[in-house]
Amino acid sequence: MVSAADFVVVVSARNPLNALRADQVAAIFLAQSGRFPGGAEAVALDLPLGSPLRNEFYATVAARTPALMKAYWTKMVFTGRGQPPRELASSVAARKLVADNPAMIAYIDKSALDASVKALEVMQ
Repeated sequence: MVSAADFVVVVSARNPLNALRADQVAAIFLAQSGRFPGGAEAVALDLPLGSPLRNEFYATVAARTPALMKAYWTKMVFTGRGQPPRELASSVAARKLVADNPAMIAYIDKSALDASVKALEVMQ
Protein backbone atom coordinates (compact mmCIF):
# COMPACT_ATOMS: atom_id res chain seq x y z
CA MET A 1 0.00 0.00 0.00
CA VAL A 2 1.21 3.49 -0.84
CA SER A 3 2.25 5.36 2.28
CA ALA A 4 0.39 8.60 1.78
CA ALA A 5 1.05 11.06 4.55
CA ASP A 6 -1.86 13.46 4.19
CA PHE A 7 -4.11 12.55 1.27
CA VAL A 8 -6.70 9.90 0.47
CA VAL A 9 -8.00 9.01 -3.00
CA VAL A 10 -11.80 9.15 -2.88
CA VAL A 11 -14.80 8.17 -4.98
CA SER A 12 -18.52 8.58 -4.31
CA ALA A 13 -19.92 6.29 -1.63
CA ARG A 14 -22.16 5.00 -4.49
CA ASN A 15 -19.14 3.90 -6.57
CA PRO A 16 -18.62 0.09 -6.28
CA LEU A 17 -14.79 0.34 -6.28
CA ASN A 18 -12.84 -0.26 -3.09
CA ALA A 19 -9.27 -0.32 -4.38
CA LEU A 20 -7.10 0.67 -7.34
CA ARG A 21 -3.44 0.15 -8.14
CA ALA A 22 -1.30 3.31 -8.09
CA ASP A 23 -0.71 2.98 -11.87
CA GLN A 24 -4.49 2.87 -12.48
CA VAL A 25 -4.95 6.03 -10.40
CA ALA A 26 -2.10 7.71 -12.29
CA ALA A 27 -3.58 6.71 -15.69
CA ILE A 28 -6.90 8.36 -14.80
CA PHE A 29 -5.28 11.57 -13.49
CA LEU A 30 -2.86 11.75 -16.46
CA ALA A 31 -5.73 11.43 -18.99
CA GLN A 32 -4.35 8.10 -20.23
CA SER A 33 -7.59 6.38 -19.20
CA GLY A 34 -11.11 7.78 -18.93
CA ARG A 35 -12.50 4.63 -17.34
CA PHE A 36 -12.41 2.77 -14.06
CA PRO A 37 -11.56 -0.95 -14.20
CA GLY A 38 -14.90 -2.48 -15.14
CA GLY A 39 -15.59 0.17 -17.77
CA ALA A 40 -17.44 2.93 -15.89
CA GLU A 41 -16.53 6.50 -16.79
CA ALA A 42 -13.81 8.08 -14.61
CA VAL A 43 -13.47 11.86 -14.23
CA ALA A 44 -10.47 13.11 -12.23
CA LEU A 45 -10.50 16.27 -10.14
CA ASP A 46 -7.36 18.14 -9.13
CA LEU A 47 -6.46 20.50 -6.30
CA PRO A 48 -4.84 23.88 -7.07
CA LEU A 49 -1.48 24.08 -8.80
CA GLY A 50 1.28 24.49 -6.24
CA SER A 51 -0.70 23.01 -3.35
CA PRO A 52 1.44 20.69 -1.18
CA LEU A 53 -1.24 17.97 -1.34
CA ARG A 54 -1.25 18.04 -5.16
CA ASN A 55 2.56 17.83 -5.27
CA GLU A 56 2.55 14.92 -2.81
CA PHE A 57 -0.22 13.11 -4.74
CA TYR A 58 1.61 13.20 -8.08
CA ALA A 59 4.96 12.34 -6.46
CA THR A 60 3.31 9.31 -4.82
CA VAL A 61 1.14 7.84 -7.60
CA ALA A 62 2.95 9.05 -10.74
CA ALA A 63 6.50 9.65 -9.45
CA ARG A 64 6.46 13.13 -11.01
CA THR A 65 7.57 16.50 -9.69
CA PRO A 66 5.51 19.68 -10.28
CA ALA A 67 7.92 20.64 -13.10
CA LEU A 68 7.48 17.24 -14.79
CA MET A 69 3.69 17.54 -14.45
CA LYS A 70 3.72 21.00 -16.04
CA ALA A 71 5.81 19.71 -18.96
CA TYR A 72 3.51 16.69 -19.31
CA TRP A 73 0.32 18.77 -19.54
CA THR A 74 1.92 21.34 -21.85
CA LYS A 75 2.74 18.50 -24.26
CA MET A 76 -0.64 16.72 -23.86
CA VAL A 77 -2.64 19.92 -24.49
CA PHE A 78 -0.38 21.04 -27.36
CA THR A 79 -0.66 17.69 -29.15
CA GLY A 80 -4.40 17.50 -28.48
CA ARG A 81 -4.06 14.23 -26.55
CA GLY A 82 -5.62 15.39 -23.31
CA GLN A 83 -6.69 18.12 -20.93
CA PRO A 84 -5.65 18.34 -17.28
CA PRO A 85 -8.27 17.48 -14.66
CA ARG A 86 -10.59 20.25 -13.52
CA GLU A 87 -9.10 22.14 -10.59
CA LEU A 88 -11.07 22.75 -7.43
CA ALA A 89 -10.17 25.24 -4.73
CA SER A 90 -10.11 22.84 -1.79
CA SER A 91 -10.44 19.28 -0.51
CA VAL A 92 -13.94 20.11 0.73
CA ALA A 93 -15.01 21.37 -2.72
CA ALA A 94 -13.57 18.22 -4.35
CA ARG A 95 -15.29 15.96 -1.79
CA LYS A 96 -18.68 17.63 -2.39
CA LEU A 97 -18.41 17.13 -6.16
CA VAL A 98 -17.24 13.51 -5.84
CA ALA A 99 -20.01 12.68 -3.33
CA ASP A 100 -22.67 13.66 -5.90
CA ASN A 101 -21.14 11.88 -8.89
CA PRO A 102 -20.03 8.20 -8.97
CA ALA A 103 -17.91 8.89 -12.09
CA MET A 104 -15.61 11.31 -10.26
CA ILE A 105 -12.36 10.55 -8.45
CA ALA A 106 -10.23 12.97 -6.45
CA TYR A 107 -7.56 13.11 -3.79
CA ILE A 108 -8.35 15.10 -0.68
CA ASP A 109 -6.83 15.93 2.68
CA LYS A 110 -7.51 13.09 5.14
CA SER A 111 -9.12 15.62 7.49
CA ALA A 112 -11.82 16.37 4.86
CA LEU A 113 -12.96 12.73 4.67
CA ASP A 114 -16.58 11.98 5.60
CA ALA A 115 -19.27 9.38 4.93
CA SER A 116 -20.37 11.01 1.64
CA VAL A 117 -17.27 9.60 -0.08
CA LYS A 118 -15.26 6.39 0.07
CA ALA A 119 -11.48 6.31 0.51
CA LEU A 120 -9.96 3.86 -1.96
CA GLU A 121 -7.12 1.58 -1.01
CA VAL A 122 -4.26 2.48 -3.37
CA MET A 123 -1.95 -0.47 -3.92
CA GLN A 124 1.46 -0.63 -5.58
